[in-house]
Amino acid sequence: MPTYNERANLAAMVRRLKELGIPGLFLLVVDDSSPDGTGELADGLAQDDPAFLLVLHRPRKMGLGTAYVAGFRWALAHDADYVIEMDADFSHPPEVLRLFLEKIRDYDVVVGSRFARGGALDPSWGIGRRLLSWGGNLYARLLTGLPVLDVTAGFKCFRRAVLAAIDLDRVRSEGFAFQVEMAYACHRKGFRVAEVPIRFVDRTQGKSKMSWKIIWEAFWRVVEIRGRY
Repeated sequence: MPTYNERANLAAMVRRLKELGIPGLFLLVVDDSSPDGTGELADGLAQDDPAFLLVLHRPRKMGLGTAYVAGFRWALAHDADYVIEMDADFSHPPEVLRLFLEKIRDYDVVVGSRFARGGALDPSWGIGRRLLSWGGNLYARLLTGLPVLDVTAGFKCFRRAVLAAIDLDRVRSEGFAFQVEMAYACHRKGFRVAEVPIRFVDRTQGKSKMSWKIIWEAFWRVVEIRGRY
């Protein structure tokens, strides 16, 4: 779980995840020296339950993609069987983790999909944000040929073998483009992917990290991804 200025959400998210009672589940927070004190809060929560929560501190804001890769490397080094990536802001419903762990028995990657049958975007979103989400996803699908309905999804469960097979040194993207790159790398390796529908809800605490820089990178990086892989 990468965090940057997520102090308002982190304690509640940790509580919700623990309440799931999933055997063997633990949380790794990758914090990029959040100026709002997220990292310090994470350390305090980890002291209360060091078996459940661990914190990886990075010296500065280094980007979402590199935060995920750092988390993947840590998980592989510490013998995780399955690795789940998710946001700290409750846009990804924690209760879906149970379904992820059921589905991953038969697949290599499970995606929490907004665009699969039964999935949904936040009903409060205006037409502009809906078009951006839907259009960006369609653009990435058309350029990559990926069979996945939600190629920009940031809520996924991987088998250990999947992350071990992907050359993480080649993964360069951030934001939406990072999710597309991981999806494309998995597809090129022939891994089996399942999508489960989720209702994606907008954050109620903290500020969105979306920016025009992230959108622009996603636009050109998708073309570059296909050429590199």
